[in-house]
Amino acid sequence: MPRIEVEGYGAFEVPAGTRLVNALEASGVDILHRCGGYARCTTCRVVFSAAEPARMTQAEYNKLDLQDLLGEARLACQILVEDDMALRPLLTLRESGLPDPGPAPHETLTPEPQWVDPAALQATT
Repeated sequence: MPRIEVEGYGAFEVPAGTRLVNALEASGVDILHRCGGYARCTTCRVVFSAAEPARMTQAEYNKLDLQDLLGEARLACQILVEDDMALRPLLTLRESGLPDPGPAPHETLTPEPQWVDPAALQATT
């Protein structure tokens, strides 16, 4: 099983293929997901310190590009845990003052993922 190290929370193992936002929340990380995991709000942003996944969904790419966050952060709602990784959540429920993290994300990626290579897309713009 892949191991996730989360700054300030420790390390835990999750089944391969688990949606990162769900893995974090199930492991006690109070990460936000205000849009319910649809790559619409960027509240589930994380920064990788090791093993950032190379592939990205088109929905994540579009949202990060729109918010000028490409290369700065990733959306936990659009990442499947397939390998070990180390990261830090940027927005947490505790720090937000909000009453809840947002609607529960589905177990599978939403919207239906179309995978892209962000480096290749950035090279063409």
